[in-house]
Amino acid sequence: MTSHIQTSMHDANNTMSGSECMIKAVNLCKYYGGFAAVEDINFEIPRRQVCALLGPNGAGKSTTMKLLTGFLAPTSGSISIAGHDVQTDRIRASEHIGYLPENGPLYEEMTPSSSLKYHGKVRGLNSTLLRDRIDFVVEKCDLADVWNKTISKLSRGYRQRVGMAQALLHDPDILILDEPTSGLDPNQLVGVRQLIRDLGSSKSVLLSTHILQEVEVVCSRVLLINQGHLVFDGSLEEMTKQNSMENQFHQLTGFSA
Repeated sequence: MTSHIQTSMHDANNTMSGSECMIKAVNLCKYYGGFAAVEDINFEIPRRQVCALLGPNGAGKSTTMKLLTGFLAPTSGSISIAGHDVQTDRIRASEHIGYLPENGPLYEEMTPSSSLKYHGKVRGLNSTLLRDRIDFVVEKCDLADVWNKTISKLSRGYRQRVGMAQALLHDPDILILDEPTSGLDPNQLVGVRQLIRDLGSSKSVLLSTHILQEVEVVCSRVLLINQGHLVFDGSLEEMTKQNSMENQFHQLTGFSA
């Protein structure tokens, strides 16, 4: 890691002082036999920040997200979500998280209406709150036109929006989104990106994407993982002040044309 990257990581962590830390990973490792999917990863994300998680395919992004949400147990290290240890207090931690996995599973025999009502009941939302939250996510995720259509008949873009609605339904403090704009058309992209920006004004958002333009539009901070290691942690301005984001991405991941 170059001295510039070390300085960027130090400065990014210093910006946490005085802010409420919502996601904290300490010496996070996940091994499969002798293969390190992620190794010795450390970062903190405060409230009111939209943070991009970048890296080439196989770098460890999805593994990191699954560790943060409790879907995978780390080999070593610790994770804190809103002050709750994910390993020892997973239920309380999960109450604070809205998670949209890439190609997340949906109950295809249900409609968006029945699916969201079911998930709201599982989350323990009372009828009044559930009704209010459903009204919110239907508008924000633009689901009115397919509200009573079977999910199995929906396009990939609409399925993605149903998944986003499920992640937002219980009004979580933290959103962990894996490729949230996958399958959306250009008009839908604009709406979802604006929604993410709006949510970042009050929530912590960790966003994994392959679309570098999306990072520049919605994110203020970048975490970049390569071969399981965190190789950059800094502001969007630091990421791009000496080079384009695309060129920086290539440089930090060791790519040469």
